Amino acid sequence: MKYKHLFFDLDHTLWDFEANSRQTLEELYQSLKLQDAGVDDFDLFHKNYLAHNDKLWERYRNGFIKVDELRWKRMWLTLLDFKIANEPLAREMGVLFLDLLPTRKLLFPHTTEILDYLTDKQYQLHLITNGFEKTQHSKLKSSGLDKYFIEVVTSEGSNSLKPKKEIFDYAFLKTGAQPEESIMIGDTMDVDILGAMNAGIDQVHVNHLTVEVEMINGNKPTYTVFSLKELENVF
Repeated sequence: MKYKHLFFDLDHTLWDFEANSRQTLEELYQSLKLQDAGVDDFDLFHKNYLAHNDKLWERYRNGFIKVDELRWKRMWLTLLDFKIANEPLAREMGVLFLDLLPTRKLLFPHTTEILDYLTDKQYQLHLITNGFEKTQHSKLKSSGLDKYFIEVVTSEGSNSLKPKKEIFDYAFLKTGAQPEESIMIGDTMDVDILGAMNAGIDQVHVNHLTVEVEMINGNKPTYTVFSLKELENVF
């Protein structure tokens, strides 16, 4: 067995972030009566939220903003798209969103099936996630995924972020894994796959969306799969 330690990403790879965040925003939309405040199109609100969230995460990853700013500004900018300049509402939404989101349970197809399969084959499963300690552990517990992972390495806990090499070094230290027996499994080319390349370990790109993928520094991922079930062909 070439690989011993399998490092998974959580959001967008196993835990369906888009579906779960949509559910959560729908709940806030109803409970905070955002329609009465002037948000007349939920689908557009959700789409704009995802765009602002992506941009702010990139700024956070690159060290331009702090986490508190990320948490409320994604709401603030989305409300501004609807001409609502209400900072207290944006801050309240930021807090409520993070309370509710981690309790969601929607996973990608075959998630538990593949984790059972890999556990049965004696692989050591871990997580490396660019998330917050409390939030990610709460997601794992709510969705029943916590039992599969030996170590959970978060950006908050490691003081680093994918694609930086340091978060992987921290993960190797925490798990006792050697790079040559390790592999990263994730959905994002410039975060998970680039990070694994930076750390000198093999990678599986989980291309759920079947998107055209750019090579990184002239390199393709070691493996590409289009559903979690296909991991059976790799392991």
